[in-house]
Amino acid sequence: MFKYFLGNSPRWFKMTMIGFLIFNIISFFVLGKTITAWLFIGEFIFTLAMALKCYPLQSGGLLAIEAIALGLTTPKNAYHEVDQNLEVVLLLVFMVAGIYFMKPLLMYIFSKVFTKIKSKVVLSLLFVFLSAVLSAFLDALTVTAVLISVAVGFYGVYHKIHSSSSDYDHDGILDRKELSGETLEQFRSFLRSLIMHGVVGTALGGVCTLVGEPQNLLIGERVGWDFIEFFLMMAPITIPVLFAGLLTTVVLETTGWFGFGEKLPTVAAEIIESYTIEEDKKRTDKQKYGLIIQGVSAILLIAGLALHVAPVGFIGLALIIVQTAFMGIIDEHQLGHAFEEALPFTGLLVVFFVIVAMIHDQHLFSPIIQWALDQDPASQPGLFYVANGFLSAISDNVFVATVYIGEVESAFKSGVIDREHFEKLAIAINTGTNLPSVATPNGQAAFLFLLTSSLAPLINLSYGKMVKMALPYTIVLGGLGYLMVKLLLS
Repeated sequence: MFKYFLGNSPRWFKMTMIGFLIFNIISFFVLGKTITAWLFIGEFIFTLAMALKCYPLQSGGLLAIEAIALGLTTPKNAYHEVDQNLEVVLLLVFMVAGIYFMKPLLMYIFSKVFTKIKSKVVLSLLFVFLSAVLSAFLDALTVTAVLISVAVGFYGVYHKIHSSSSDYDHDGILDRKELSGETLEQFRSFLRSLIMHGVVGTALGGVCTLVGEPQNLLIGERVGWDFIEFFLMMAPITIPVLFAGLLTTVVLETTGWFGFGEKLPTVAAEIIESYTIEEDKKRTDKQKYGLIIQGVSAILLIAGLALHVAPVGFIGLALIIVQTAFMGIIDEHQLGHAFEEALPFTGLLVVFFVIVAMIHDQHLFSPIIQWALDQDPASQPGLFYVANGFLSAISDNVFVATVYIGEVESAFKSGVIDREHFEKLAIAINTGTNLPSVATPNGQAAFLFLLTSSLAPLINLSYGKMVKMALPYTIVLGGLGYLMVKLLLS
């Protein structure tokens, strides 16, 4: 049983997980529910950190099952958390699959971008800025899914050339030899830095608008802000932070600190450019027609998301139907591959909601909220920002925002705080849950999606590496956000 338990993950990891499962039972009866619940959070974070050793669905899932078995939460409450976030679940299932059928178009565009833009700084700024703009109007998970698709496709092109006996640059040396060893590591580092810039961009844009992140919509509804009001209320904090984020990108790419700065190897750029020219020549009429359908679908997707004509998951499903119908993909087997990327993460997200339900049922964050509300009103926005930032980094920013805005709304309705103070705290909660939460993959679903995607092992992106690369952004975004909250809201 031990041999097959958790497959080929390291022996020490298997022993650690068995230890967790046994100790949690002892802790429940000896140390009590609250301490045991905090232990579960720490253990679940550990399983996420070990994502490249063992996919967290199994290891984290066992912890979630045990939490329910011990009565730290109930299946009903866990289902309620899933029900509250059903739109996110549908988004993952259908939107990621919809983008799968757009890969040829994405590869056509980005292979040109990667090889034509020679400056890594300009390319990095482009990734951050476009991700921020798209996330402000669309959804961070959707944008991250596009980024992953682009990077996986681009890596696929590299791998295809690397595993063939071609010589696209016609220098008499096989491309396989030129693209191996150090060149391959440089290419991985190049992609890794770009994708990290991109996901940080989703956080920079997501904090700005009512539709950027799920918790923004919740906060906006509770306070009664529309799209324009929300943007204007957040702008004094979010716009300076956006520019600081772009400046951080330039500094990181110029200095090469924290694992950034690697450029696309010249030899790889030349070979890939030659490859894309060859592919353009060989493209059939059917493939050209497919690119047109994908282009039209992309326009419809952006229009549908920007105008919010339907829940994001429904728009994704419509995208699948339109593309497959007009491209003639009607075989069930062909459709199945599109769903392979997102479903494991969807399962993991449901497991995550069980842990969130446990946090809620055991009132783990309530003492922190109550303490913050008992402090001097002038210092409360800063305290709420820090408390939200810390809890969002170890938990889930949507859940933290939901709990905090609920408590603050109750205080407002009972007359403990006035309308002006309520709005100030709402701004602190929104910025606090969105900005410092880039510190770890736990805080933002987009980061967790990237860490557990098929791309992460290809570019050697581990939990530790992601935390390290996000650190300068965490310091700049989190620190400046706090300063702006203190200056403007105290």
